[in-house]
Parts: sequence; C-alpha cells; structure tokens
Amino acid sequence: MCLNNNLKKDCSFYVSDFHLLAMILPYINKELNEGKKVVTILEQDLQNEMEILISKMNLKEETKNKIMNINWYKAKEDINNIEENTDIIVVGDKKYIDNANEKIRANTSKSANAKIINCYEVFEFNNNIDEILNYHDKILNTSGEKEINEIFEGYEKKKM
Repeated sequence: MCLNNNLKKDCSFYVSDFHLLAMILPYINKELNEGKKVVTILEQDLQNEMEILISKMNLKEETKNKIMNINWYKAKEDINNIEENTDIIVVGDKKYIDNANEKIRANTSKSANAKIINCYEVFEFNNNIDEILNYHDKILNTSGEKEINEIFEGYEKKKM
C-alpha cells in the first residue's frame, strides 16, 4: 500500500534485536552509499546492540561512522519535515508502528520520495501476518528487498 505516489512502505520481520540489525545493515549501507538519508523511529534503544555488531564487522571506518551517526536510541526523529530520498526505519510493537506511520503520513508532503520500513518482531505477529503484508509494498529480509510473493509463496495481496 502506498501512502502517496512517492512514499512507499516495506516491512521486515525479526526474531531478536541482533537479527534485526544484522538483517537491515547491508540495506542501510547500500542506501547510505547511494546518498539517501536513513532515520529511525525506535520504541527501544538499539545503540548498544549496533555498537557490538559494528565492532565485529570488517567495515571501513568511514562506513562504521556513517552507520553509527544514525540515531539508534529510543527517540523520535523529527517527522514533520521528511527530506527527499529518506528511508524511515520504524521498530516497535504494532501500536507503536501504526502511530508512527500515521504521524509520518500526516507530516510528509505528497512530493517526498521516501520509504518507510516497518520492522515487526515475528513472534508478536505470527498469526496475523497477512494483515501486515497487505499494507506493505515489499519485504526486507537477510537477502535484501524482495517482492512479498517471492518470500511467501502463494501470497496474493488483498485489495483494501
């Protein structure tokens, strides 16, 4: 589901904080290298986990600094003025994600070329996964950004 022509929504599912960060790290690195801005809206701090993960990876110091300059603390980014070419990573429970998406939708201009990546803990939504998938364009997993039906064979998006 697109919120407007230029605001896309992807989803991701994770089993632990380290799994989430390890999964989205290659995507974030690619986006930063393409000149995009990455912001986070987090229900819980992920700073310590990201520091541990980054310290164990063989990355250039410049790349590590770019990744660590993203806000990994529980804090709200300024979603009143989303810039062009921005990826907004939202992590939390369903209520938190829904509220953040409403604020983003209300405060993002129709011309903003941005993407929301909603990250759900898999155990919280295992039974209602169709409901989540129907509201997103693609899915992000350890192999990158994919069409939903590539990951969930036989899945067909329901018209809303």
